[in-house]
Amino acid sequence: MFTTISLRNETIVYFCVAKLAKQPLISSVLKKKILNILKYTAFTSLGVLMFWLVYRDQDFSQYWYRLKNEVNYGWIVVALFLGLLSHISRTLRWKIALEPLGEKPKTSNTFMAVMIAYFMNLVLPRMGEFVRCGLLSKYEKIPFAKLFGTVVTERIADMIVLLFLTLLMVILNFSTVVDFGRQNPEVMEKINSLVTSPILWGGLAIAVIGVLLFLKFSKKVSNKNKIQEILNGFIEGIKSVFAMKRYKAYIAHSILIWVLYYLMFYVTFFSLNITKDLGPLAALTTFVMASFGMLAPSQGGIGAWHFMAATTLGLFGVDFSDGKFFAFLSHTSTNALIIILGAICLIILPIVNRKYDPKPEIDIKKI
Repeated sequence: MFTTISLRNETIVYFCVAKLAKQPLISSVLKKKILNILKYTAFTSLGVLMFWLVYRDQDFSQYWYRLKNEVNYGWIVVALFLGLLSHISRTLRWKIALEPLGEKPKTSNTFMAVMIAYFMNLVLPRMGEFVRCGLLSKYEKIPFAKLFGTVVTERIADMIVLLFLTLLMVILNFSTVVDFGRQNPEVMEKINSLVTSPILWGGLAIAVIGVLLFLKFSKKVSNKNKIQEILNGFIEGIKSVFAMKRYKAYIAHSILIWVLYYLMFYVTFFSLNITKDLGPLAALTTFVMASFGMLAPSQGGIGAWHFMAATTLGLFGVDFSDGKFFAFLSHTSTNALIIILGAICLIILPIVNRKYDPKPEIDIKKI
């Protein structure tokens, strides 16, 4: 009897093991969630670590006192207003890029998608670009691939303007840049290795060649070939920059965005006695050097941006501890605006679009 029960139990256990062996222990959805959590934890930990390395010896109770007694918040309000104008300019530039594709999304939806993207970048670096394309695709019924293609051209335009500002900064302030390099050889070495990286330029060359070959040899897309359809949409989005009628306005907005970024940064100088007497050239140098800190794989360039800004200010006679306070004030106020507007837009966007249909289907019977 016991032998029979034992055999039955063994059979049941064997059957369960066999069934489990055919099923994945972790579903693909759960794997994706775990991977996202790990990514968020890694990037957040890196940002916190870099911030701690810069501010580990700082008494934040002193910061609280300085924030209450030393800051002229009138200039901070002006800086945030300039930041808001830059976000509006980015919104209008995106709408211009979509015109050759025959797409005319609402300005309000486009602006909210942009602000939510900035907000999401503070959660996970670079995630905002995917989020804003996904939101506009959902509410304006525009193919995601086309939207993402226009975003890629935006990033290329931004990089060109930043490189131009960097060149301008070096020409106008060469001696200061040389001093920075001497005082921070490890930073300059990393920047140089990034710019001269054969992997970077090789990857760009391969990408360009791949796009050209695809454009030359690709055939018409069939409904069955979803991958090719997505690629065609993506490339169509990139090519839109060459087909736009208002290309001058696109270029003007690309420049205006960075001019407003710079003015927002420069105006913040006037909010503190330690920086109000520094000129526009010092602001340009600090702004450009701090912008490279945004390349760090952390939310909003936290830590790296602060270090680059404080270190560059030291070249103009600002004590490193004061430079860190300025960096803390500037970075925190800028991101406070992004968090507030991003959170508001995240709530409002689905509400205002409940009954909105950008491309209603035509009822043939009524024609």
